[in-house]
Amino acid sequence: MYKHSRNKLIGVLGLCLGMASCKIPVIVQPNENTATPEAYSGNRDTTNMATIQWRSFFTDKNLVNLIDTAIQRNQELMITLQEIEMAKNDIKLKQGQLLPTVSAGLGIGVEKTGRYTSAGAGDASTEIAPGKEVPDPLMDYSAAVTANWEVDIWKKLHNAKKAAITRYLASVEGKNFVVTNLIAEVANSYYELLALDSQLEIVRQSIQLQKNGLEVVKVQKEASRVTELAVQKFKAEVLNSRSLEFEILQNIKETENRINFLLGRYPQEIPRDKSNFLDLVPAAVRSGIPSQLLANRPDIKKAELELVAAKLDVKVARAEFYPSFGISATFGFQAFKPSYLVKLPESIIYSLAGDLAGPLINRNGIKAEFRNANMRQLQAMFTYEKTILNAYIEVSTQLSNIDNLEKNYGLKSEQVDALNKSIDISNDLFRSARADYFEVLMTQRDALEAKLELIETKKKQLNAAVSVYQDLGGGWQ
Repeated sequence: MYKHSRNKLIGVLGLCLGMASCKIPVIVQPNENTATPEAYSGNRDTTNMATIQWRSFFTDKNLVNLIDTAIQRNQELMITLQEIEMAKNDIKLKQGQLLPTVSAGLGIGVEKTGRYTSAGAGDASTEIAPGKEVPDPLMDYSAAVTANWEVDIWKKLHNAKKAAITRYLASVEGKNFVVTNLIAEVANSYYELLALDSQLEIVRQSIQLQKNGLEVVKVQKEASRVTELAVQKFKAEVLNSRSLEFEILQNIKETENRINFLLGRYPQEIPRDKSNFLDLVPAAVRSGIPSQLLANRPDIKKAELELVAAKLDVKVARAEFYPSFGISATFGFQAFKPSYLVKLPESIIYSLAGDLAGPLINRNGIKAEFRNANMRQLQAMFTYEKTILNAYIEVSTQLSNIDNLEKNYGLKSEQVDALNKSIDISNDLFRSARADYFEVLMTQRDALEAKLELIETKKKQLNAAVSVYQDLGGGWQ
């Protein structure tokens, strides 16, 4: 009768668990329309330069050495590598949850029961051997091995492990993205340093030219051909250019320190070739087609993997509504005297049990986590779409920038040539009293500004080539 009632109770509990498991919130399905345009505006190139290794893309040996050092010593990259290791350990944690947990233990205890209790009366009337009663108080010695295992019938633990593996792969792509940005930042800072060196040389040449003009004005003042005003104007121009020289020197120091910071080392001079900056030719741009961004950009691949992990998290959260099935087992030895532990089979203890448990009432916490998992999945979907859109816009912007900078540089070069000729002409006219000192000063000032702008445009060209290489997903290989 008792056994029949127990079986009936178990059946009722199983029915309740099954009914409770049926009422599960619906998974929100995200919109995965992430199609990219067939080509960039006005560009039909199908070859993608992102597949070129950075060692082949950058030809300056000094720059290559700097990038090598940065990859080996940059602190931000080292932090990212530790995140990868943590993600790898998370995989081991989830893998361990799939396997049984086994523990071994030794125990010792003492128990004193009342004489007028059922346990005490039973112990008093029990003889362990002829003429030997159970000791009072009763000691308890044990040595046992215990195992527990949750049977993953709903794939909850397997999906959690898959999510951990996916996040590990996402962390690797995150590292690749950091490497890409690091290489681009080092290269752009290096080109900025070369541009500043070239600007410094131009300013110093201009100072020398202005000093020569100042000497000419002083001579002409003595000959009463100009006034003291002209002398002071030329002197002020020299002082202004010298002030600009020290400003550039400070910018050089700041840029060197920024590069050293990226390289993870204390300030020191950056080795570089300071000549012929304007002769540098930006790398040829081959943009390929937008769909190649999905395969090359580490941030897109990272966002995609994060989306996959978020989907698995929803499955894990959904499985929490189902009953879990666990198995536990124990095997060991137990006795009230240490010497009795080796008496077999009397001292042997063992147990084997299985349990089926699931949430029946007050499941609000599980529902909230399930909804949060759905929201995180949608967030990952929107992040993925945003990353793709941002990548396309970045490449499109840089392609337009490269085209316009090329035209800009050509016009700036012509402007500098014209102003260089105007300097010689203005000096000749000034010596022959056919032009005043103001025209000479303005011509020299315009020429200096145009030369500095030409160098700045060349730097932008080099930076744009690096940026489009980075935006296409190159640099981490």
